[in-house]
Amino acid sequence: MTTPIGPVIIFDDEFHMYVLRDQASAEAFWEMPDEFTCGFDSLARSLRMAGEPHQVRLELASGEADERELRRLVANHYRRYLRGQAPPQAPALRDFVAALPRERL
Repeated sequence: MTTPIGPVIIFDDEFHMYVLRDQASAEAFWEMPDEFTCGFDSLARSLRMAGEPHQVRLELASGEADERELRRLVANHYRRYLRGQAPPQAPALRDFVAALPRERL
């Protein structure tokens, strides 16, 4: 499988988290590829961003899941930007991703 499965979770260059419905939404929302630090699809597979400003492409960087890193980055986002709120604690990845706040586009 070479297509990211939505929702996609993207972290910018300041590690602020964005949860977007799917690959197409992420590509339409994101403008500058150099502001992308890392991302994951809903199966915790890592993503990379390529392309030019205002014409970005999101693609799988790895077929291997890295759930531990996704959860670590989400927890860091909550500590840094959502003080006083607890990150999702769902043990199943599917439920964890479903509990993440979505961007309103």
